Amino acid sequence: MKIATWNVNSIRTRAEQVTNWLQANPVDVLCLQETKVVDRDFPRSPFEDLGYHLYISGQKSYNGVALFSQTPMSDVAIGFSSLLGDAVAEFDLQKRAIAATLEDVRIVNLYVPNGSAVGSDKYEYKLQWLQVLHDYLKATGDRTDKICICGDFNIAPDDRDVYRDTKDTDIMASPAEREALQTQILDLGFIDIFRKFHEDGGHYSWWDYRRGGFANNRGWRIDHHYLTPALSDRARRCEIDIAPRRLERPSDHTPVVLEL
Repeated sequence: MKIATWNVNSIRTRAEQVTNWLQANPVDVLCLQETKVVDRDFPRSPFEDLGYHLYISGQKSYNGVALFSQTPMSDVAIGFSSLLGDAVAEFDLQKRAIAATLEDVRIVNLYVPNGSAVGSDKYEYKLQWLQVLHDYLKATGDRTDKICICGDFNIAPDDRDVYRDTKDTDIMASPAEREALQTQILDLGFIDIFRKFHEDGGHYSWWDYRRGGFANNRGWRIDHHYLTPALSDRARRCEIDIAPRRLERPSDHTPVVLEL
């Protein structure tokens, strides 16, 4: 089974790029983030013509997540309230989470808030969102021990994952964000599976459009696959495919592919 995650930064803008990538890389499941389109306007045909089943949750101009699967998935659930109820409904107003099961693997596709700036209202929302995610993952773990959570986490786990030394005021690398990643996800037993195969730094999945970020390899690794121990033993490889970032008008992110 191959599972890829890719923040496409507008599926309508990148539809041809995603279609071409899937033809060259026919993964079993593609998890997309930042699709930026309401469900009725999602460009389904190019992907359904390739034989993919689509499960989507979108909104206009912002956010949005989707799952493409070569075979039908089961138990599709959108948002946190699907497990946690109406108490967390406010965290589902932004379309950032979708989950489904393929064979015995529960796949949770996430687009974690960016946070904007350390100390801002959006930053505090990000930390609250991660706490709700923790509760959601615990509830998911009560149902199965084979979970893959993947997506754009907007957090670089440590300084190996950033092209330069970071400061406490850096969004996506601040101490509180990294602590939240540890306490809300990793402390539940999830494993950063990319690190199983690549312990060194210098591997990035996102490059800023500005100031020649990609040309100068000023990147960050913020797109991740996290696996439960029951699933991590089945991991065979996890790679970042930088080829799509070289295209004309690319997403600022590139796919990360896990093979089980």
